[in-house]
Amino acid sequence: MGIVMKPGDKIGIVCCSNGWDREREAKLRYLEEILLGINLIPVFSPYIFERGSVESGSAMERAQALMDFYRDDAVKGIFDISGGDIANGVLPYLDYETIAESNKKFWGYSDLTTIINAIYAKTEKASALYQICNLMYEHAEEQQENFRNAVFGNSEELFQFPFEFVQGNAMEGIVVGGNIRCFLKLAGTEYFPKLADQILLLESLGGTAPQMLTYFSQLQQLGAFEQVRGILLGTFSQMEREKCRPDVWTMLQGFVRPELPVARTAFVGHGTDSRAVLVGEYGEFSRK
Repeated sequence: MGIVMKPGDKIGIVCCSNGWDREREAKLRYLEEILLGINLIPVFSPYIFERGSVESGSAMERAQALMDFYRDDAVKGIFDISGGDIANGVLPYLDYETIAESNKKFWGYSDLTTIINAIYAKTEKASALYQICNLMYEHAEEQQENFRNAVFGNSEELFQFPFEFVQGNAMEGIVVGGNIRCFLKLAGTEYFPKLADQILLLESLGGTAPQMLTYFSQLQQLGAFEQVRGILLGTFSQMEREKCRPDVWTMLQGFVRPELPVARTAFVGHGTDSRAVLVGEYGEFSRK
């Protein structure tokens, strides 16, 4: 997990993707209150709120704020509270040598899939696919307990979740991927992780059948389904909410070979009850 934190430690809060609307300032103060109650001291990037557009600062400024936390020895972990579309803009401005030498974890989800996988591709360091804002939402009590236990080294329950195999019985390897739309933004760049012998994690917030068919086709054309050792499907929120047919697994069957292990879980993705996954770390999954 990287650094195990201690009560009273500082954590950095960044916003590398879309800036927050100023109307959400009270929510940010609420998150601060929760973190202080957990006995962590949040330190906020100066680039959190929108400044006349979707950006809270330029890509270079947002990257600098992130790197400032990596270089600050008093900060023991870095958490991104954003999502959206623009996180990949910071990638050329990150100091991957400094990140490689650090044992701090970067935490984020959704569009932060781009940074999480870039960190692994460039440094072989793992990051946590998890949204710290879950501490405020519907399953807040459980999330706060699991988060507190995880960061203070008391329990790994935040990183444990039920799953079922829909094809095959077991798979193991380094986990890569995350949000399917955002992961594919890295294709063809130096920030796209190697796929050979990895487990590919895929989940989505928006999109229905046309979008998923497009994404699966691109992954197929990248050779992903021939290279990976297995696939872990998280939640596909819009498709599940709208009860789309065919469902994700039915569509995916048209792209993957029958011997490729595929598991799915309802606890990785954009749900407020989502658990965390370490992207860039070895994982083992087997049928119970």
